[in-house]
Amino acid sequence: MPLTMSDVDRFEASIPRLEAIAYRLLGSASDAEDAVQEAFLRWQAADVDRIEVPEAWLTKVLTNLCLNQLTSARVRRETYVGQWLPEPLLTGDTMLGPADTAEQRESVSYAVLALMERLAPNERVVYVLREAFGYPHREIAEILDITEASCQQTFHRAKKHIADGKARTTEIDEAAARRIVEEFLEAATSGRTEPLVRLLAGDAISIGDGGGKVPARAKAFEGALAVATFIRGLFKPGESKRAIAGGSPEVYATSVNGDPAVVMVLDGRVIGVMCLEVTADGIVALRNQVNPDKLERVTRQWAATEHGKPLFNAF
Repeated sequence: MPLTMSDVDRFEASIPRLEAIAYRLLGSASDAEDAVQEAFLRWQAADVDRIEVPEAWLTKVLTNLCLNQLTSARVRRETYVGQWLPEPLLTGDTMLGPADTAEQRESVSYAVLALMERLAPNERVVYVLREAFGYPHREIAEILDITEASCQQTFHRAKKHIADGKARTTEIDEAAARRIVEEFLEAATSGRTEPLVRLLAGDAISIGDGGGKVPARAKAFEGALAVATFIRGLFKPGESKRAIAGGSPEVYATSVNGDPAVVMVLDGRVIGVMCLEVTADGIVALRNQVNPDKLERVTRQWAATEHGKPLFNAF
């Protein structure tokens, strides 16, 4: 039976929630959009008049689609060129979903999205649905066809994995995030490593994801001095860098996934996002996304938002 306009409206009303769930589960905006589109095709093919609770039905369909993607993604990641990092989103993007509580904001931070890659698919589903969206264990258990007790155990296991791998980050607002990035960039462009070392935790790391399309070191830089040396070199002007980038990118201080971030823009296109993970001990991690395939949505969002003037032009 063809969908009525009311049926279509019901699905469209669910899109923001479904996209936010899918993004957290997959770490990819493009994959999240594809999963939601596939969920619509399932909704279109279903006898919707017999579906008692559309929200629960759609969540289960979407979750199963994401579980299939997570399983195949693990295979793809084995052949991925270099480090794999999630797709960054500008803070305020609707796909980031609810941000009313500290738990919700933390669950979509760039650091936690990266950590969730270590979870088994079921663990990731339970963690996301419970921590970020507040689903009762009973409903999550029904979605996954497991017992409620098993769901609770899976959640505690997933939460422990995240807690064990996560630094004690400091929650900061957008104004504070901008100040942190500006201070970081001032140190990065000073031409000296010492100012950067003072901002970094002793065991700081820097990870880059170029996806084999943009140069990015396959192994992380580890330790404050190594990271500072890399960052100093990254922002050092050079003709070869301008040639690789295709020009001299504009550098902005902003917030991405709720984290302080550096965004580099060339001719209106975002070509790099550097997320800073900040604790009371300093910056503990720099995660650099330069894979162009993972910067398409952030480029669209960048063009649609006000971001002021760049701090300077790189290279």
